[in-house]
Amino acid sequence: MVLVELCCDAEVTKIVDSTIEKFGRLDVLVNCAGISERGTTETTSLDQYDSIMNVNVRAIYHLTMLCVPHLIETRGNIVNVSSLCGTRPLPKLLAYSMSKSAVNMMTNSIALELAPKGVRVNSVNPGVVPANLQQRGGLTGDAYDKTMEHFKEVHPLGRLGKPEEVAQAIAFLASSNASFITGEQLHVDGGLHAACAR
Repeated sequence: MVLVELCCDAEVTKIVDSTIEKFGRLDVLVNCAGISERGTTETTSLDQYDSIMNVNVRAIYHLTMLCVPHLIETRGNIVNVSSLCGTRPLPKLLAYSMSKSAVNMMTNSIALELAPKGVRVNSVNPGVVPANLQQRGGLTGDAYDKTMEHFKEVHPLGRLGKPEEVAQAIAFLASSNASFITGEQLHVDGGLHAACAR
């Protein structure tokens, strides 16, 4: 595994070039990097907004732009990791919700662009899945525990998601089993996107 700074254009270019050099081709791009910070219009600074948008939107666009010529050659596909927040905002996640909404629109727009070239583009939109994302975004201690308990109750299936459930959805969309699916935003959220707010 090679770690790169996705907000560094040179490193992003290098990872694509080194992948092609090593494997000779590219079949699937999974855009999975993302950050979150809690905040509202009154509390989110422009620095926080820029940071979230740079990682969650610009970096995905840049990586996709560099990979598309290789994916056209292989008739490969792209799976973006978005969020329930891209279709249904959650409180105190303004910039994060905006960024994931942009990922959804990017998914659909690029799906339409690349369909005639045989490249599929989809997204998975997870609900609440316990991960380091929440703690790194400022939700810690008792607040984290209470939030997780709340979301366990409001997910119609009565529990939080698991990372492997999201991974399985990504694997499905990237596989030939999804060969007639493009422009899809697959919610992996225990039905939360369909539920009334409560």
